[in-house]
Amino acid sequence: MSQPWSLALVQMDALVGDIEGNAAKILAMSREAAAAGADIAVFPELALIGYPPEDLLLRPSLEGRIQAALALLAAAPIKLILGYPGRRQERLYNLAGVWEAGVCLAEYRKACLPNYQVFDERRYFSAGSEPCVIEHRGQRLGLLICEDVWHTQPVQASVAAGAEVLVCLNASPYHRGKQAQRERILKQRSQESGCSLLYVNMVGGQDELVFDGASCVIDADARLVARATQFREQLLLVDVPVDRPQACAELLDPLAEVYAALVLAVRDYVDKNAFPGVVLGLSGGIDSALTLAIAVDALGPERVRAVMMPYHYTAAISCEDAEQQARTLGVTYHSYPIIDVVQALQRVLQAEQPGPSGPTLENLQARARGTLLMALSNQHGSLVLTTGNKSEMSVGYATLYGDMAGGFDVLKDVPKTLVFALARHRNQRSPVIPQRVIDRPPSAELAPDQKDQDSLPPYDILDEILRLYIEEDASAEAIIATGFERACVYEVLRKVDRNEYKRRQAAIGPRLSERGLGKDRRYPITQAWRPGD
Repeated sequence: MSQPWSLALVQMDALVGDIEGNAAKILAMSREAAAAGADIAVFPELALIGYPPEDLLLRPSLEGRIQAALALLAAAPIKLILGYPGRRQERLYNLAGVWEAGVCLAEYRKACLPNYQVFDERRYFSAGSEPCVIEHRGQRLGLLICEDVWHTQPVQASVAAGAEVLVCLNASPYHRGKQAQRERILKQRSQESGCSLLYVNMVGGQDELVFDGASCVIDADARLVARATQFREQLLLVDVPVDRPQACAELLDPLAEVYAALVLAVRDYVDKNAFPGVVLGLSGGIDSALTLAIAVDALGPERVRAVMMPYHYTAAISCEDAEQQARTLGVTYHSYPIIDVVQALQRVLQAEQPGPSGPTLENLQARARGTLLMALSNQHGSLVLTTGNKSEMSVGYATLYGDMAGGFDVLKDVPKTLVFALARHRNQRSPVIPQRVIDRPPSAELAPDQKDQDSLPPYDILDEILRLYIEEDASAEAIIATGFERACVYEVLRKVDRNEYKRRQAAIGPRLSERGLGKDRRYPITQAWRPGD
């Protein structure tokens, strides 16, 4: 009969490539776990190097640095289970190692290597084929790594080797609805195996990926008995055997979840890349208003600079609303009119026949603003946040080297309809976005009385067409069959296809869907595919 004991699922935020720093964090958090009464501290997949390390895994010094970091962890006061890369028999593996007092007691090699969506593990790793089961205080623990638990075979192999409790190390990135999907799979594996399942997940932002944590425990009867908080580092103490409900954080509602993901993505991108703060163009429109609110919630007002850059077509209420929001949030705010800048560019181009007008003049305005923002970035060392949403970026409703100029696009995977919903959600906490900004018809204000829907379908229609085409890979004819007008569908899809060149030059932004506009979607720029197919 096994004696009860405790294990800590350590939901940590690792910095990719900072092997020594991650080791120091693992050591500190293992001490915290020991002080809380845990026998074992379990850390996420590849916690020692961060996820995804990409081509850092090809660096010749990798193995030596990993071994040096593992030696530092000999000072940990308890047994550790953690993830790291390792070369064994001249092959690189994604490993889960069991370490105590500097001695490796066992190692598991990840069996199922994902190679879809944002994952590219077969580029780097060889697949393992053997289960790994260890014993602690009369309990037999089987080790798994992330993708392994999404498949039946590795779980069955671990159970066949004697596992009673399954411990899964994960670096599972967020998308909307992901946690419900995870917990459904975990309960299914519990039912199949008759084992309880301890699932620890990474947390934090890494380029376009967001890791949401939400580490959890499923008992042998396929019931959720514990869950860590989303989007925050946490130590979740678990009693073993798992035979009763334990600490179980509630999941955020869908809008709060997306907002929290965006805040974490901005904070980690800015902090991990050592920017002192951010600067963005505040236009008086909904996209920049939401971006400003997210930036302040992520970094605090003292690290955020907002700039209004009016031209002839900028409405007075846009200037008023932008200033009101900046004052409400307490950020540094300036208004820099661009009339003289645009007129100077027009004079240079007067030799052309005809002179700049129409889209050329509109783009001059956007590029004047982009140039000013990049100058402020140079002057203050700040990161420029761009404000284009997924709807606009999909159809090319953005200007290269203008409003696309910058380093991080907060709303890149946020459709326009969701932008409005998130703005209302944020205002429920405190009214930081002027209501007039939410109520006004969207406009780029690059021409007299311009409205987005002069050249785009209504956003509720546009966003659903884009969702079907980009996220579901539906053809034009399949989309039309759901009830959309033929001419509208073909025009939207043509815009998506012919603007791939813009998206390739766009700033990265946090991924919120299963098919964002980054690594998820890799289409050629030069191509002649028919959108009807």
